[in-house]
Amino acid sequence: MIQTRVQVTVRYAETDMMGIVYHANYLPWFEVARTTLLKEMGVPYKKLEEEGFRLPVLEIAAKFLRPAVYDDTLEVTATLRERPLLRIRIDYEVRRGPELLATGNSLHAFVDREGRPVRPPPWAVALFDRAFARPQPAPPQKAGSSSSPK
Repeated sequence: MIQTRVQVTVRYAETDMMGIVYHANYLPWFEVARTTLLKEMGVPYKKLEEEGFRLPVLEIAAKFLRPAVYDDTLEVTATLRERPLLRIRIDYEVRRGPELLATGNSLHAFVDREGRPVRPPPWAVALFDRAFARPQPAPPQKAGSSSSPK
């Protein structure tokens, strides 16, 4: 599991007549967290696009639990739970301090400039593999041996 957190402050323009954040404004916050996550992994959108790869949204969902309001400082968490192949799914949480306000997820496909499904570039695959590499178990020790330094 790979995860990142970003902070956003609710702008007045992001609220509706009821004084709460309009639901569609959560999607750009998800995007900020998603692009930050990939950039921190060494897979920035800009480099993907320069090489002819795109990541269009196939599905997106959000569940709103509590309202956010003007000037709230929020933490948006993006989590990548599985190594991407042709598709990449990111899960999101939006919190005000410890309080969970919203959850969501997005599903994207790797496509070329013409919109055909493709595998991610080899350099990105290598970074995904490294990020999701499982630690290798320590070799079994022989009876009477010690792993502590002498």
